[in-house]
Amino acid sequence: MNKQKHIIIIGSGIGGLASACLLSKKGYKVTILEKNDMPGGRASLIVKDTEKGKFIFDKGPSWYMMPDVFEDFFKVLGEDINKHLELQLLSPSYRVFQEEGKSFDFFANIEKNKETFESLEKGSGDVLEKFLSQTKFQYEVAKQEFMYKNYDSIFDFFNKRVMTLGRKLPLFSKQSTIINRLFKNDLLQKVMQYQTVLLGTSPYDTPGIYTLMNYVDFGLGVWYPKGGLYEVTKAFVNIAEKHGTEIKVNSPVKKINIDNGKATGVTLENGAIIDADMVISNADYHHTEQVLIEEDKYREHSQKYWDKRTLAPSAFIMYLGIDGKIPTLSHHNLFFPKAWKENFDKIFKHPTWPGYPALYVCAPSKSDDSIAPNNTENIFVLVPIAAGLSHTEEEKGLYADKILSLMEKELDIPNLKERIITKEIYSVDNFIKDYNAFKGTALGLAHTLPQTAIFRPNNISRKVENLFFVGAGTNPGIGVPICIISAELIYKRIEKISDPEPLKEV
Repeated sequence: MNKQKHIIIIGSGIGGLASACLLSKKGYKVTILEKNDMPGGRASLIVKDTEKGKFIFDKGPSWYMMPDVFEDFFKVLGEDINKHLELQLLSPSYRVFQEEGKSFDFFANIEKNKETFESLEKGSGDVLEKFLSQTKFQYEVAKQEFMYKNYDSIFDFFNKRVMTLGRKLPLFSKQSTIINRLFKNDLLQKVMQYQTVLLGTSPYDTPGIYTLMNYVDFGLGVWYPKGGLYEVTKAFVNIAEKHGTEIKVNSPVKKINIDNGKATGVTLENGAIIDADMVISNADYHHTEQVLIEEDKYREHSQKYWDKRTLAPSAFIMYLGIDGKIPTLSHHNLFFPKAWKENFDKIFKHPTWPGYPALYVCAPSKSDDSIAPNNTENIFVLVPIAAGLSHTEEEKGLYADKILSLMEKELDIPNLKERIITKEIYSVDNFIKDYNAFKGTALGLAHTLPQTAIFRPNNISRKVENLFFVGAGTNPGIGVPICIISAELIYKRIEKISDPEPLKEV
């Protein structure tokens, strides 16, 4: 019966691909329409051929966290994750650099972390251990009651069981308030707060429930699939195609066709019409509503609504191939400036280019010799910046030079500029061009309280029958594993499953 129903998925990001895996395995006819020349959305690749050899860059996501979500998803599909991904637990998980100070390593090992915490603040090791026990409880409750559940009304969120458990959860405190109460050392506060950037928000506006990310970090660890995060994309493509999904690249959608309040398919930019019984948009949520839905009466949110949303940051990114090795770097590296709060203010409150910004530097060639030539480094540099910032190519070049100088100084990388073999810059305008991202946000809607759970845009249209949304713009939110969960929520919608727990099988 399901094979008689055709589902179109707009966009081949992680949410779209994961949805295709589930639905095509169930028997639906699934077609994915991707505007770019390869599947994956933000989780795609940049490949640079040089005289030294080939550099392979993950274009976007580079953190493999919440490994339990990945493993459970492969089991739901009847697949052995180890046949698709060669996973390595990183040790250390990451290295943190202080401005004009030392660097410190952090691990998925409580005893090692306690030693580091104690060296910075007496008594903080025991505080960390107790806190991680609490955040483990928060993570387990969130998985059981929040993440895998669809919401249609406020009562779906504030039910008796959730309210009972909710008394034990920091639902309304700010993440920064909780952390700063527990730890007084400046570096430790930053280490316990930085995860909010992965959620696309500031610790000063993040609901306290997201301190569960501390357990995700220190308890579950940071992993790496050999070949990079694009290996996840490739695995999902292979599974989806095995079950009959057709993926069409270079196929941008012009509009969603709606007849008498029902989605009937799509029209491509080239004029071709593809009929379907259901449409799932993995495209930018704002773009879907304001562009792909042409009639205002079928839009659930107005432009005024979107203009009032808090967007996750955009990013200034450099993909660098570097001659020679860089001994000061680990696989994942974070630089925390002294002007911590000021940097967040320049992203969320007073949008401007940060003068001395926080940095994330990924050097996956530390763990994987398949993504860079011999005696070189594959470097991904990211500066969180405000969505909507404008810049010229000349300004991007000048800012890149500034960031490289900062790296030479603070990360102790002598002659970095002279050692660059290949460089590509990616920023606000690229996110708009490649992903139709609203104001060039790199991630979507920030995880503020008014944009969490029931308050986040829903994954089912209330105005257009058989139209669904998947990915970071809807529930549960931002991040590769979270987008996988969003695909399970779409599957539950279509199959009319109300169970709030994760799927067991398809």
